[in-house]
Amino acid sequence: MTTRPDAFATATEMLAALRTKRVSSVELLELHRRRAERYNPTLNALVELDFDRARDAAQEADARRARGEDAPLLGLPMTLKESYNVVGLRTTCGMPFWADFRSQHDAPVTTRVREAGGVIMAKTNVPQMLADWQSSNPVYGRTNNPWDLTRTPGGSTGGGSAALAAGLTPLEYGSDIGGSIRVPAAFCGVYGHRPSETAFPRSGQFPFPPLPNAAVVMGVQGPMARSAEDLMLGFDVGAGPDTGEDVAWRLEVPAARRKSLADFRVAVMPPVDWVPVDGEFVAALDALASRLAKAGCQVKVTQPDILGDHRKSYALYLTLLTTVFFARVPAEERKKRLEVLRTRSDEWMDARCLGLESGPPDYIVWHAQREQVRASWRQFFREWDVLLAPVWLGPAYPHQDFPWPVTPEFLRRTMEIDGRTVLQELGLFYPA
Repeated sequence: MTTRPDAFATATEMLAALRTKRVSSVELLELHRRRAERYNPTLNALVELDFDRARDAAQEADARRARGEDAPLLGLPMTLKESYNVVGLRTTCGMPFWADFRSQHDAPVTTRVREAGGVIMAKTNVPQMLADWQSSNPVYGRTNNPWDLTRTPGGSTGGGSAALAAGLTPLEYGSDIGGSIRVPAAFCGVYGHRPSETAFPRSGQFPFPPLPNAAVVMGVQGPMARSAEDLMLGFDVGAGPDTGEDVAWRLEVPAARRKSLADFRVAVMPPVDWVPVDGEFVAALDALASRLAKAGCQVKVTQPDILGDHRKSYALYLTLLTTVFFARVPAEERKKRLEVLRTRSDEWMDARCLGLESGPPDYIVWHAQREQVRASWRQFFREWDVLLAPVWLGPAYPHQDFPWPVTPEFLRRTMEIDGRTVLQELGLFYPA
């Protein structure tokens, strides 16, 4: 790139332009501010705007570059998911009872972004309590997909995926426990990375104390961007021990296990019969597998043997997810929620109810079973380098309105997949 970057340049390209003085941080910030003024009223992707402080940070970044300094993100305008704590900005997770909460502490990832020179210009929209593949809530309203305003951009990092796709930000940090990075990335045609569990801090989201959150089992923070190269950049900045844990260990990521594309062993997971996937998705997956085979990769269609039964491992996931989700909810409220969910009984609702009605001894047993699942995956990846699988059931779907809190009706939402009526909740299967 020999000219100034436009709003759809990658973060890496923007940083290259900053380093070669083809653009200043203030100019890049102004570019994104103008786009936000023009497009955000329609998209509602950016919800906590911080352009005044961002301008101060951009001016400081330009001054540092003038002194010959550099840093991984120096001068790059970017965004964070609304659930990340940023001093002075609201963290509500879309919940009215947190609508006035302003954090007094930065999240660890927020701190690392600042230390790397990143210019935080806004936070991005989420669903209530980060619990949907739509990004709509009574605090900020609904986010629309830039490709089709009548459809969801995904969730829970839906504001981030919409902002990336619309050229409102080049780099975003989100989080993922059930596809909340991967599904929005797929719905908006951008890139997302859900790292391994301990690679990123667990603390710094929600209006909770700035301490490692033991309840956030399975949830991971990670980057979103418009290129795979940018994901590497975002990972390198954000990854590392949680608050206080850095006195004991450091993160060292091993080198890539293969040196050329042709050396990779690629497993392709076809849809399971009880979780159908849109035919165009399957065709795209098959086409990619064919391209990789032609490039010399060892490619094989296979079903990973996880606990011997995908239904069993999925039910375990739903039970643990419900346990984690309601870990901070008072016992009386959990009891009320259980009574509501018990009005509809099926295999998956029963798995969720199990997570609500059981105690610590049960959780220990389930966690041990989950470790068996993780061990099975580790064994699988000794044989294979890559698993290609569907991200979700189909493309971004039209907006739907369902009241909070989670009810049987919410969990029984359906959609059409190639003429079949499918429970939306089954969309958790592939990310899980």
